[in-house]
Amino acid sequence: MSTQAIAAVASDVVAALLGAGFNGAVRLPGEVEYDEQRRSVIPSVDSRPLLVAEAYARTDVQAAVRTAREFGVPIAVQATGHGTRVPADGGILLKTTPMTSVLIDPERRIAKVAPGARWGAVLDAARRFGLAPLSGSHRDVGVTGYTLGGGVGWLARKYGFAADSVIRAEVVTADGRTVTASAEHHADLFWAIRGGTGNFGIVTSLEFRLHAVRQVHAGIVYYGIDRAAAILRCYRDWTSTIPNELSTAVVLTRVPGTEQRAVAIKVMYAGAADLAEHLLKPLFATAGQRLAGELQTIEYADAAMGGTPARHLDFLDTLTDEVIDVVTELEDATVEVRHWGGAMANPGPGAGPVGHRQASYSLIIDREVAGLPSSGRTFVNFLGDPGRADTAYDAKDLHRLREVKRAYDPSNFFHLNANIRP
Repeated sequence: MSTQAIAAVASDVVAALLGAGFNGAVRLPGEVEYDEQRRSVIPSVDSRPLLVAEAYARTDVQAAVRTAREFGVPIAVQATGHGTRVPADGGILLKTTPMTSVLIDPERRIAKVAPGARWGAVLDAARRFGLAPLSGSHRDVGVTGYTLGGGVGWLARKYGFAADSVIRAEVVTADGRTVTASAEHHADLFWAIRGGTGNFGIVTSLEFRLHAVRQVHAGIVYYGIDRAAAILRCYRDWTSTIPNELSTAVVLTRVPGTEQRAVAIKVMYAGAADLAEHLLKPLFATAGQRLAGELQTIEYADAAMGGTPARHLDFLDTLTDEVIDVVTELEDATVEVRHWGGAMANPGPGAGPVGHRQASYSLIIDREVAGLPSSGRTFVNFLGDPGRADTAYDAKDLHRLREVKRAYDPSNFFHLNANIRP
């Protein structure tokens, strides 16, 4: 299609969008704002949508869905861009970024957020009441996308995945309707969105439980890289002895601000400092002399744990000597072994389809590694290749997800994502 023809189609789509009641800003190719708004946090995603539409309300989302259907163009949703891995070429890129409201009900310990809200805003609002959401490693990550993909945070071993705390969602479906999904209403949709991502509709409001955590004992400490294998072998045994309040990871990385390779031990304990230090003694004794870093008792909202880009992701049922030998030989990679289990593996009845809950560890490496044994399992929030979405779920859940997809989106209208086909 020629540039003139594309411009003509865009003009018709804009007219229809505005006629459908869209009140947000619309950005077209050639405008500075278009290039700014279409960007993903993922550098490899260079989306070239027909237009970028900035939604300010649920009615804007509905108008965008109906217009996209009318013209037969694809639609993609982006709040912060952290989860954008499929380009919206030739379609409508719907930005929910301006929809940022955060409401806290301290009596019920519930947060209600709009789809553009980021974790930092929820953390700051909840801390005033001594409450904490099940947020991730970065304050600037969008709440909704993170949660719909499962959401594994540093309180997950104690309270489960972020998706497990969801109690209600307002969803615009593929036909432009708005439904409220909960355990009582549209229960099949409610189940599916708590781990199945945005395959079933566009969430315009999300409600989830908060937890009574004000302070944690947390931080990152660094030890000599020559102790890497010994630390990981100790970690394998030690993690079977610790309570769910303690979340940890072992990272082969560098001391911040230097080129010195080191082993970082990340720690968050939802409890008293003296108990945390007691529990950590065996691991720290194996690690040897500390090079840098410290643990401190701080407000949960201020605990910056950071993350590792998941170029390689796998789940491990045990930390084998073979895996330890391979990863400790990687001199130019960041390797993160994180302890799972606890409440993540025991969510109770009715939990959503967060994949591979029974894994003991996740293994993340910031580059692809040839020859490393792999289980083939993935986690949708960390999935680099959206074409592998099926590997993020077990067979039973995947079958049920496809049934829900057929019920709510039989034409696969919402496919610019980690797609679950009907």
